[in-house]
Amino acid sequence: MKFALTSFSLALMLACGAAHAQQPAVIFDMGGKFDKSFNQAGYQGAEQWKKETGKTYLEFEISNDTQRVQAIRRMAERGASPIISIGFAQASALQQVAKDFPKTQFAIIDAKVDLPNVQSLLFKEHEGSYLVGAMAALVTKTNKVGFVGGMDIPLIRKFQCGYEQGAKATNAKIEVFSNMTGTTSTAWNDPTRGGELAKSQFAKGSDIVFAAAGGTGIGVYQAAKDAGKLAIGVDSNQNHIQPGTMLTSMVKHVDVAVYNVLKAWKPGVSVLGLKEGGVDYALDDNNAKLITPPLKAKVEAIKADIIAGKVKVADYMADNACKF
Repeated sequence: MKFALTSFSLALMLACGAAHAQQPAVIFDMGGKFDKSFNQAGYQGAEQWKKETGKTYLEFEISNDTQRVQAIRRMAERGASPIISIGFAQASALQQVAKDFPKTQFAIIDAKVDLPNVQSLLFKEHEGSYLVGAMAALVTKTNKVGFVGGMDIPLIRKFQCGYEQGAKATNAKIEVFSNMTGTTSTAWNDPTRGGELAKSQFAKGSDIVFAAAGGTGIGVYQAAKDAGKLAIGVDSNQNHIQPGTMLTSMVKHVDVAVYNVLKAWKPGVSVLGLKEGGVDYALDDNNAKLITPPLKAKVEAIKADIIAGKVKVADYMADNACKF
């Protein structure tokens, strides 16, 4: 349940702390645990751990940027451990609090915090994005595809760059349209704007749009369905949102990362790509008719080449530029 960090709720959290000592905690970022994307993937990992172990965990959903330090600190004061922060935006807050609680275990998804009591989990989003970019290039009938990002940050540029590289490496004639939703955290939850950007790209001739925009992507997928075009989901398997419209989803296994932390926390940095099963494309009953055996074979061959190192995928965040 989402709630505001009022003085009453904070006092209640502290008063109940003793009864929950050593419970783990998960702090979801903007967009909430039911965003059908990034946060929800983390939620599913925590729920899997809960189901398998019979144990429970504390949770909190960030609703504005000012809550992060308070939320993490209050969980630490309650004795929660490990405390998992979902999303890069919590990095500075976590670093601040983790220094004050050196015996508490912390973890963060999508950022690196260099402290001995923090586990940082990163993903090779560019590899998965390259793969779905290649798939889009193999399926497009117009030689024009699109990308809609959420907040304009290096991480989302990393998705964009990988997607564009995969598309252009597969089809030299292809044109890629790209738009970012905004420059603040509200860009993760603006489906209306996402739909508008997708419609603009469809008007230019694009017939497939990849959304890496959290809850904003829901608007992209609806626009694709309305226009009779195709869309590509992100983070969670979103094929079920618009069956028959979703070509695939670039799955980022935040669920696996959260589950693994809850099972066995370990300090340091973990980087998960195609080889490690951290990213992939989604194939299920909802898109089975769109992914023909020849198409799947081609995509699997590209995937194998990336894993083997035969294909080098550009990482935007390596030098803050898309070079391929």
